[in-house]
Amino acid sequence: MQHWRFVILRDPALRATIRKDYGNDQAQITDASLLVLFTADVKAWSKQPQRYWAEAPKPVADLLVGWMGPFHEGREWLQRDEAQRSIGLAMQTLMLAATGMGYQSCPMIGFEIEKLAERIRLPADHVMGPMVAIGKGTQEPWPKPGQLPLEELVVENGF
Repeated sequence: MQHWRFVILRDPALRATIRKDYGNDQAQITDASLLVLFTADVKAWSKQPQRYWAEAPKPVADLLVGWMGPFHEGREWLQRDEAQRSIGLAMQTLMLAATGMGYQSCPMIGFEIEKLAERIRLPADHVMGPMVAIGKGTQEPWPKPGQLPLEELVVENGF
């Protein structure tokens, strides 16, 4: 499913307001060529789910659509998790595409989520994710702060 919904923030006045009032004065909010706010529809699974598999063979589409309700119904934690996973996949794909086109990108979570959600009139059945700033860098990025060793991140066959 494509839970994600991109809010393309183009209006310079809106971006200035976001930077000043909700965005901790992060320059990328106003200076980036493109600013995308990622949101997701938590209830996407219940809104005409057959459209997600419209091009699949009928037996496959019927099977997958039939799973949608029982898999999600009454499991609000799963609905939110799936929506956030969808945001993560779409966000990483956009950032990789930008890099492939010669641009830099920066995921951003340092903003007032609730206030920005209100400002953009986020529907009640949606969740907020990060913003991504895309453009040509104006200065060198900060050095990478470090990376955990692989043995802390990977386990085999369970914990």
